[in-house]
Amino acid sequence: MSRETKGTLLAFMVLILLGIEPVVIKANPVNPLSFASLSALFASLFLWPVLMARGHAREILEKPEELKKAFLTGLFATAIAYSLFTYGTRLSSAVNSAILTRFEVFYSFLISWLLLRERITGRAVVSALALIVGVFLVVGQGKRPELMKGDFLLLLTPLFWQLGHAVAKRTAYKPLTIATLRNTFGGLILLVPVLLKGFAFTGLALAEGLIIALTQSLWYSAIARINLSKATAILTPAPALTVLLSIAVLRESVTPHHIAGLTLITAGTLLVSREESGVKE
Repeated sequence: MSRETKGTLLAFMVLILLGIEPVVIKANPVNPLSFASLSALFASLFLWPVLMARGHAREILEKPEELKKAFLTGLFATAIAYSLFTYGTRLSSAVNSAILTRFEVFYSFLISWLLLRERITGRAVVSALALIVGVFLVVGQGKRPELMKGDFLLLLTPLFWQLGHAVAKRTAYKPLTIATLRNTFGGLILLVPVLLKGFAFTGLALAEGLIIALTQSLWYSAIARINLSKATAILTPAPALTVLLSIAVLRESVTPHHIAGLTLITAGTLLVSREESGVKE
């Protein structure tokens, strides 16, 4: 199996997990900040034994200078982004959460081009335009778009995910080490305000921690093999699974504009997933 094929398959596995995640977050009954912190810390507890068993932990001692990058990944992609994600989902809906955060493709193209010098083709630009139109359909529901507080937070979320991913891609640690440190640092950063505001536990945080651990391990393995922009685009159809679960579990309503927006987003994803990874000449 080629490096490109393996990276693409790993990204598709992440897609499935991301489809499930908004439903778990929306079902959370406690303070979103407390949920976010506990989920990240549970994820790190799942990951540390695996890291130790594989002998990867020693690279932290061998390359201590990389800890700063791991901390920044935890700050951007977990502490900030995950707080926005959980609060945004609470104030909006699981369906909107799943679809609006797919705006991540747009951020990934911009950051990949500016910071990582990855090649962005005309096909990728067309897919990004389809994504933007799809997002407007979801937000506006056929009317002039008016962002509610939750939707605004959800649109900000992927910007910080991508900033964290860009730092992670330049970190000289193995994917599993990055995922472990990201959740450890991110969870501890969030724990400070949680202890000040009030701690609350829910068993759903344990389930979310497992989802995070699996998602991030697979994700960093994927972007180590293929372009960040391509890997991000592959994740875009995840809302389709979220829509089905939201109807079945949360009894949320889905409008024709949700379907139309999701169709455009998915079409753009399928288009860009055929891209070969490369860098700017």
